Amino acid sequence: MNLKNKQIVFIGAGNMAEALVAGILRAGIAVPESVRVTDVRADRREHVEGQYGVSAGADNRAAVRDADIVVLSVKPQIMGEVLEELKGAASGNPLFISIAAGLSTRHIEQALGGTARVVRVMPNMPALVGCGAAALCGGAHAADEDLAVTEALLGAVGITARVEERVMDAVTALSGSGPAYVFYLMEAMQNAASRMGLDSETAKRLAAATVEGAARAVRETGLPPEELRRRVTSPGGTTEAALKVLSGGKFVETMIEAMEAARRRAEEMSGR
Repeated sequence: MNLKNKQIVFIGAGNMAEALVAGILRAGIAVPESVRVTDVRADRREHVEGQYGVSAGADNRAAVRDADIVVLSVKPQIMGEVLEELKGAASGNPLFISIAAGLSTRHIEQALGGTARVVRVMPNMPALVGCGAAALCGGAHAADEDLAVTEALLGAVGITARVEERVMDAVTALSGSGPAYVFYLMEAMQNAASRMGLDSETAKRLAAATVEGAARAVRETGLPPEELRRRVTSPGGTTEAALKVLSGGKFVETMIEAMEAARRRAEEMSGR
């Protein structure tokens, strides 16, 4: 999708916003002249302006006046005051894309006057390296074209999936918080290898390659993880010995409990 003739505004210039700016410019679906960024921090404005050639400022209302697409990329805690500031500021009817965790499309719609076109997105941190996984859902006034535009933007930094809004908290628990689970596992693997005598840098490289390779195997073979696990688990072998320990420690049950905790917290953040 070509968005070069669309004015795209990012409210907030944090890491995720920068990843999206870099992604859409790299993919050629937008040009620097059509992208604007706002942030309260002068250093972030100067950074994105200098790095990507986009315009940057501190005035949110002025930035969205002629916008076609507004990406809301501020913390959930300050979204309320930002939405109040943006209400009625746009001359047209821009598409609002929210990447704030826990805030429903209805909440954003109402804060913007009730009829705004809103798409809610749950991205994740690997978008910073072009390997993100983002789920998205449309609000009451969002059209299919709005979802397609959002998919084009987020597709520049990874994969996308359309879901119903009722499962967005589950998405938050899975892919939103998921990278931290994997990093935690990698930490544990590295620490264990170091205790066994492997130097830390080699352990880090091998752990990272192992996780990346396992993920690619799932993606590229199309086989379910349980089948791939069976294929690398020889009866009476080393892998089976390790998996018996993980099973005895209730690894699966612990992961389910952890993800339920993340989902509950997402619900609390949304006020439900």
